[in-house]
Amino acid sequence: MKKLAGVSEIRGALDRLDRVLGELQARGADAVAVVGDLGAAGTDLEEYRAIFTALGRAGLPVFWVPGATDAPLHRYLPEAFNLEIAFPSLRAVHGTVAFGPGNVAFAGMGGEIVDDPQAVEVEEARLRYPGWEVEYRLKILRELDDRLHVFLFTTPPAHKGLHEPGSEVLAELIKTYNPRVAVIGGERAAQARLGDTLVVCPGRLDRGEYAIVDLDHVHADLRSAEVSEQRS
Repeated sequence: MKKLAGVSEIRGALDRLDRVLGELQARGADAVAVVGDLGAAGTDLEEYRAIFTALGRAGLPVFWVPGATDAPLHRYLPEAFNLEIAFPSLRAVHGTVAFGPGNVAFAGMGGEIVDDPQAVEVEEARLRYPGWEVEYRLKILRELDDRLHVFLFTTPPAHKGLHEPGSEVLAELIKTYNPRVAVIGGERAAQARLGDTLVVCPGRLDRGEYAIVDLDHVHADLRSAEVSEQRS
């Protein structure tokens, strides 16, 4: 696996999603990492089904985590699971790990990650998790040292170069496991180094923005489906 497409903030924009997915194979992508928000505010089950079906039909392995507003989970997660059976290349990695092409392990946690150790998990009106829960759920990575890691988070890690509020817990988690790439959510397309890890915010797919990450050279091309010029 040499090239990874990064997508964030679909926000229910199915036309833009279809346009971007149609470009990815031509761009040489071997897999797609998707971080929420998947739906817009008030997205219903039918719209989530359409989003997951479009991702499943992309012709590429797709790994995804939900965003903070993709709540409640019980509204759409059973349907997502059923579609993963219909489309085996579609895999949720929300609080877990899935293996991608080659020797790559995808791991992540969606929703808002907060550093306060006293914070409680919320999954109804909004998805919110304490940082310690992310550390606990992803501890299996200790047993996968032989694989190249790719992380997916909706919440950015703390990093001045990303120009977004971020989590110190996620920054420390990245430093601990040293993934090759971390794909994150956010309003602005950006890339920055955190130790040896390339942290990539693809921008908002509902504006046609996405990223193509070269895993060998550890660099991202930040692109737009509507403006074909490359932005780095």
